[in-house]
Amino acid sequence: MSNKIAVLYGGNSPEREISLISGKMVLNSLKSMGIKAYGLDTKYFSLFSLKKNKFKKIFIALHGKGGEDGSIQNILEYLNIPYTGSRSLASSITINKFITKTLWKEYGLPVYPHFFLKKKDFIKKNYLIIEKNILNLTLPVCVKPNTTGSSLGVFKIDNINYLLNAIKKSFMYGNSVLIEKYIEGIEYTVSILGSKILPSIKIESPYLLYDYDAKYINKNTKYFCPSGLNKYKEKELANLAMNAWNLLECSGWGRVDIILDKKNNFQLLEINTCPGMTPHSLFPIAAKTAGLSFNNVINKILFLAK
Repeated sequence: MSNKIAVLYGGNSPEREISLISGKMVLNSLKSMGIKAYGLDTKYFSLFSLKKNKFKKIFIALHGKGGEDGSIQNILEYLNIPYTGSRSLASSITINKFITKTLWKEYGLPVYPHFFLKKKDFIKKNYLIIEKNILNLTLPVCVKPNTTGSSLGVFKIDNINYLLNAIKKSFMYGNSVLIEKYIEGIEYTVSILGSKILPSIKIESPYLLYDYDAKYINKNTKYFCPSGLNKYKEKELANLAMNAWNLLECSGWGRVDIILDKKNNFQLLEINTCPGMTPHSLFPIAAKTAGLSFNNVINKILFLAK
């Protein structure tokens, strides 16, 4: 029986560059543990060749569309090859911020008011009607692509005159955007590995928004793990993250992003079912605080593949 492991990375999404770094980190880790691992860039490799090449398991290190949205998961389920991370249904739900928040809200989990906008409606409808709906949220608002990660195309709008341009820019990343009430507060992220909650991380960014630049470029963004919350708030945060995760039937590993607002209430932002594994990424930071090395984490994620 073959013990070959394929690491899928790269792809065609706007998050390709981050995925290439994540994939190479994962690949190097697997090789350092003596595992027969092969890196495959899905931009150039047909997934239907995986069966022919007799790979035993697949480690998915793809981010965003084409990797985190259920499409590759569907193919791997069809090919009957075990893979890391959430199943196809959970992946296709969590990539869609609007559907994710709608389900959370339906089950009484805390989310801030938001407004969903499709590109075709934006083109067809009177802009003043859209503007009125957005103003019902009251400024400031956040404009973000509905199905893109890595905080690409995210804007904070304080002045209605800048709204139209922000929406147009967000539409560059997909056919729908989510406009939500801006939550002023402290951002936390909770990593989940199997059924285990890892220590939360508090994020302090010099930017108004924790966007792509703050994540990957600016050296002044700070991460605190442990986060400094008292034990009651830490437990509340962990329970909320796990409830949000389980409700959408996520599995394997991932991250839940949450904000503590000015009223000391936690508000759910989104779920990441295939977090970055770059030197700047948050999942390895949380794992390290929990006493897990990078190799430990990669090995555990691979073990959880099904």
